[in-house]
Amino acid sequence: MTAGRILASARDKGEFSGAAWAYGTSAGPVGRDTLGTLRWDGAPVGDDTLWDLASLTKPIVGLAVMALVETGELTLDDTVVSHLPGPGFGYAGTDKAGITVFELLTHTSRIPGQQPLYRRCPTREDLLDALVRLPLRERPGVEYSSQGFMILGLVAESAAGVPLDQLVRERVTTPLGMDDTRFLLPEHERARAAATEDCPWRGRVVQGTVHDENAEVLGGVAGHAGMFGTLDDLARLGQALCRGGDGVIAPRTLAVMTGTRTGARALAWQGHESHLSSGGDLLTASAYGHNGFTGTSLWVDPELDFYAVLLTNRVHPSRASDGIARIRRTFHNAAVTRALA
Repeated sequence: MTAGRILASARDKGEFSGAAWAYGTSAGPVGRDTLGTLRWDGAPVGDDTLWDLASLTKPIVGLAVMALVETGELTLDDTVVSHLPGPGFGYAGTDKAGITVFELLTHTSRIPGQQPLYRRCPTREDLLDALVRLPLRERPGVEYSSQGFMILGLVAESAAGVPLDQLVRERVTTPLGMDDTRFLLPEHERARAAATEDCPWRGRVVQGTVHDENAEVLGGVAGHAGMFGTLDDLARLGQALCRGGDGVIAPRTLAVMTGTRTGARALAWQGHESHLSSGGDLLTASAYGHNGFTGTSLWVDPELDFYAVLLTNRVHPSRASDGIARIRRTFHNAAVTRALA
């Protein structure tokens, strides 16, 4: 079964209203297409459809962080307190003061993950204060932590001396020509975004503003979520990574970023875990990627010279479905088979 037929069948089962996908090599795309609608009662998905990337924001921010490492503005051993001492929402004297950039990137900081802070933090200031006060886990280990990447975003802003959205634009998206990939969609562009959840907290279907509730409280710009992008932009990123960084970071820096593994975690990326990976069953141990909760993903295999982008709105109208896990695996199996035939 082709990748397109796999995704068409998934839409027929109600897994998402729309999808866009591309896969290829360092030389360019091999397969690319779209299907469905922006919402179940909406316009067709197009080449210019904007997708809420959700946690696919994390490795894009991670690339900006590694660009700062290359220029000496940051090191992987820098601590949180060295960049965020205070006053205000600083970390001097807190249990997070000695956490390093490396630990934030690899999810080994002991900062608890997946915390619905928005439920008790109505403002950005409230949420930033809650991050400072959030107790660490007692035992070390790998725990996926969006809260850690919120702090990482603040560290990167401090190191660069510019807001996070400007940093990502200057260091990652502009050099790659990813002109439609950004935080904070202007109001006139929101209608071309794929809808996400019919959100009880907001009381509406979310379309064109960030799905992640914590990111919304933070103003839509955060280290863990908030970016929107198009299919062709994400394919440019995949192709650039196949080429070793392609002007964003040097190949040696990308090799450190993706090859340094703590468990299954690389620096801002997820490593490939055989058949348990969302990248499917056929990638090599050198593969790396990342998923977004909204139904997005990017996987790259440098050994095979292969990338694949999958963009869906699987949380529309509800996040309840878990069918995307198998869809991702079967899609990637079909895509890599076709791309390398």
